[in-house]
Amino acid sequence: MLGQQDVGHRVVVRRIVGIREGRPLFSDALGELVELSETHLTLTTDHGRLQVPRSEVHRAKRVPPSRRPTAAAVTALELAADEAWPAPTRERLGGWLLRSADGWTGRANSALPVGDPDRPLPAAVDAVVRWYAERGQPALVNTPLPLAAPVGAELDARGWQSRPPVLVQTMPLAGMPPGPPERPGAPPVELVGTPSDDWLAIAAGRKGGLPDAARHVLTAVDQVRFAQVYAAGTLVAIGRGTVTGGGRWLGLSLIEVLPEARRQGLAGRVIRALADWGAATGASHAFLQVEQRNTGAVALYRGLGFTTHHTYLTRVAPH
Repeated sequence: MLGQQDVGHRVVVRRIVGIREGRPLFSDALGELVELSETHLTLTTDHGRLQVPRSEVHRAKRVPPSRRPTAAAVTALELAADEAWPAPTRERLGGWLLRSADGWTGRANSALPVGDPDRPLPAAVDAVVRWYAERGQPALVNTPLPLAAPVGAELDARGWQSRPPVLVQTMPLAGMPPGPPERPGAPPVELVGTPSDDWLAIAAGRKGGLPDAARHVLTAVDQVRFAQVYAAGTLVAIGRGTVTGGGRWLGLSLIEVLPEARRQGLAGRVIRALADWGAATGASHAFLQVEQRNTGAVALYRGLGFTTHHTYLTRVAPH
């Protein structure tokens, strides 16, 4: 039987769904175990959230990690994420993307090595270094793993450093669990098409300023919504949602709650509001990016059903 150590892992559950001619009928469910209590266990499956009473569980076990996503799946998601966070200055190096946004965030100021750079790998890295040097910026490369492992090996040989690992997490929108009942008088989550000055101020505080290029990154997406929660006239929670990747992917970013308003479920409410909007536009899955060391956020997203699709490292050229 499963234990608390299995929460957050993929499991298979054989459950009793009926009796026929005196014999039990079984059905198997596969998904991520997101809750385990004395009375039931809860899975997030590809078809939605499933709660199984313990009395119906015939057998349950953790399954080995599923196969790594294909190179095509990683590439498609990385390109959808690039659409959702568009740098104003962009060039192509074969299939690679070179991006610059006045130094605002690593994602918008790094090369994305997906595809063929149309030249030998050492020459491609040299071209990346020159491109950023021409703009007075340090050279950064985002290396999705394991897709960009050869690029990572080349950067290792050159002495490039690594920033903390980032988890690219995904979930089917149909698996988003319902939130707790709204408290009477709880402030609503509003979704708007243009960020307010208050919204931008919170984003600037989190990201260390807000140059003009940042406004492009935040707003230059065809389908984008900015979530905001006001309490007593003060903006206390924000979030941003985009729909990209041919309409499949809802991208979640800048989920932020002011310290004095935390532990009230506001982050979950913001995410659910954006998820409802994304599903209404036709998106089927959500993704987000979170540093592995941000354990509080990782736990929040796990509780909502997110699992890690792949990881990436931001590599930094030596001075």
